[in-house]
Amino acid sequence: MSRTALLVTHTGRRRSTEHARAVAADLIAAGFEVRVVAEEADDLDLPGVVPVTGLKAAEGAEIVFALGGDGTFLRAAELARPAKVPLIGINLGKVGFLAEAEIDDLDSAVRDVVGRNYTVDERLTLDVTAEFDGGPTIESWALNEISVEKGERAQMLELLVDVDGRPLSRYGCDGVVCATPTGSTAYAFSGGGPVVWPEVEALLLVPISAHALFSRPLVTAPTSTFAITVDPFTTLAVLSCDGRRVYDLPPGARVTVRRGALPVRVVRLRDRPFTDRLVAKFDLPVHGWRGNRR
Repeated sequence: MSRTALLVTHTGRRRSTEHARAVAADLIAAGFEVRVVAEEADDLDLPGVVPVTGLKAAEGAEIVFALGGDGTFLRAAELARPAKVPLIGINLGKVGFLAEAEIDDLDSAVRDVVGRNYTVDERLTLDVTAEFDGGPTIESWALNEISVEKGERAQMLELLVDVDGRPLSRYGCDGVVCATPTGSTAYAFSGGGPVVWPEVEALLLVPISAHALFSRPLVTAPTSTFAITVDPFTTLAVLSCDGRRVYDLPPGARVTVRRGALPVRVVRLRDRPFTDRLVAKFDLPVHGWRGNRR
């Protein structure tokens, strides 16, 4: 029986394209049918691959490869999630927090996939609905975070936040971030939120530059629901999902965020503690700046 893999890469970088060609060639040699996103097929210029389009590109595939940085991983997740296909990230970018392997591990990662030597984790996602008068209902999702932010640089955004159907606080702010544990090291982290281990089932709420006495980041149950209402007399707002799907929100819009119906299935090649990943990606000074005094 033929095995199938979908390859997603950052073709705007020559180095990424070269590595993608090597991965595709190795998979084809191992008996895989290799699909590539149609828009990337010409840049890859590799005989034997199958160009695919649309959100069903990963349908029926065994695995999805994301070769690039976190942006490429998030783009690949858009295809892997609806098909419920495992996704493996190979970091060819800078931080690559979502990736499972680095460029030096590329050959061994492909061998592990061919040999089925991997496990699969399910990562919690977020579903979002935005409603407002005079416009269609917006529905989307995110792996990292959903944010409601001000649409005009010079003006503060007025938001009312409810948690589980009860009003929590009204903020004059730059925005609010709702994040998953996977996204706790991304936008929410930059806004002062906590780092949450991926195995923890929880949702995060992080106000951004809030002019309020109480603006602490919050960690809630995974069953919680956030409702964010844009004040009718405030400025325009923007809804952003993983920074990839962006929508304008008029004053009075109401955004509801809850746990996603579908997780993202992420490949793990090694049983590596998250602490080690955190130290490596953030280059944490485990010995301290004062050194070891013992």
